[in-house]
Amino acid sequence: MSDESLAADGAELSSLSSVIRDLVERVSEVARRYEGTDREDVSFELYEVERGLRGATRRLDRLTRSL
Repeated sequence: MSDESLAADGAELSSLSSVIRDLVERVSEVARRYEGTDREDVSFELYEVERGLRGATRRLDRLTRSL
């Protein structure tokens, strides 16, 4: 694989990481709206989704650095 291909893939992965970070914020905002309501279960599940997205971001960042 050429250096240009690696650089392009690194840029694409970095962009995806940014998109996921945006999703984390959006999911968190919705989760906060359910805190303290009778549907706090929704908040709990959304925070689990947030945790998974944060893990995905960390993995993408590590992979991007390794290219």
